[in-house]
Amino acid sequence: MTHRIRPLETDDELLAASNVFRAAMVGFAPLTGLEPGQIAKLSEPGRTLGAFDGAELVGTTEAVGSSLTLPGGRCVPHAAVTHVGVLPSHTRRGIATALLASQLHDIRTRGEMVATLRASEATIYERFGYGVASTSSTVELDRRRAVLRAGVEGGGQVRLVDPSHAWDVLPRIYSENHPARPGSIARPSVWWQLQRLRAAGTTGARYVALHGDPGAETGFVRYHPVDTDRWFVSEQRTVVVDDFFAPTTEAYLGLVRFLLDLDLADRLVFTMLPLDDPLPWLLTDPRAARVTATRDETWLRVVDVAAALAARTYSGTGAITLHISDPLLQDNSGTFEISAGGVQPSTAAARLRTGPVGLAAALLGATPWRTLALTGLAEATDPEVIALADSLFRTDQAAHTGIYF
Repeated sequence: MTHRIRPLETDDELLAASNVFRAAMVGFAPLTGLEPGQIAKLSEPGRTLGAFDGAELVGTTEAVGSSLTLPGGRCVPHAAVTHVGVLPSHTRRGIATALLASQLHDIRTRGEMVATLRASEATIYERFGYGVASTSSTVELDRRRAVLRAGVEGGGQVRLVDPSHAWDVLPRIYSENHPARPGSIARPSVWWQLQRLRAAGTTGARYVALHGDPGAETGFVRYHPVDTDRWFVSEQRTVVVDDFFAPTTEAYLGLVRFLLDLDLADRLVFTMLPLDDPLPWLLTDPRAARVTATRDETWLRVVDVAAALAARTYSGTGAITLHISDPLLQDNSGTFEISAGGVQPSTAAARLRTGPVGLAAALLGATPWRTLALTGLAEATDPEVIALADSLFRTDQAAHTGIYF
């Protein structure tokens, strides 16, 4: 069955799309009570697509323009894909396939090199060329046992600010201190508007603390307590860290010290930390910090293979010839010679082959080529090629984004 797909424009259409997504996710109530024009602030004009069965909107997907940091620190044009959903009454009819294929072609036309999303299910997006490019961890800290080592020094001034006024300063702090970690993305105004709306719709205490002198802040943390009805009698008073932005050593140490010094908190839960976060090593008792969960974070789709490969840096010596086969975006297919000196198209026989899923997993350094070869996502002519590819694509920091969108 063919479904008509087009960009959505009016407030009514955008609100309907939001509620299609919420119905598809099952666990979200319909969005109501928005002020006139507010829904338009939560999306980028022309980038919310709708699929129609006759006059009925039955599926949607959305993207927001941003930038993504590649290994080496270069920020490249990026599409943050979100709100992918099809009504339960219309699933298994190819609607999601048509929407996401149309969206990928639009992203390529706009000149964005890569797209990323967060997956509600891990079995959906590989068929569209998305692969897991970063992983996030949840770390629970027993504050009563968490004592910093004597050699841990540094960290500047941290101050609390009114959460309702923080939305004016947090975007500035982030943009002025954009992290160089692979996988970091610029946070567009649409993202900040959505966070503001979510915060306004929640009850209970919310806190924001900034690191650095006024006007020259270098980091921030947003956090909130949970189960406050029993706060004064509980032995597990828990504070959840929602957004921990500390791109420098000084900001990291200052904000960690601030959180460790919170009175009446027995447990701190950091919801999204990179796999190589140093927190346990800072403590005299590393077991005071426990990784309680890891999950796939960034699902990445390389939309312009040649540009994305050329935009990142490589290490080691030697060169490989890598062939990418991309059935969905045929212009992406090609063979490239990759070395520490850069990337160029090649007519030589490829010694390593993969598709968009394998390339996505390797691009930010998150997954070794030896793992991709073991799983069948990559094929090599000999083991030496795998070792050389791993050396070329190796990164100093684990890829990480640290936010949902």
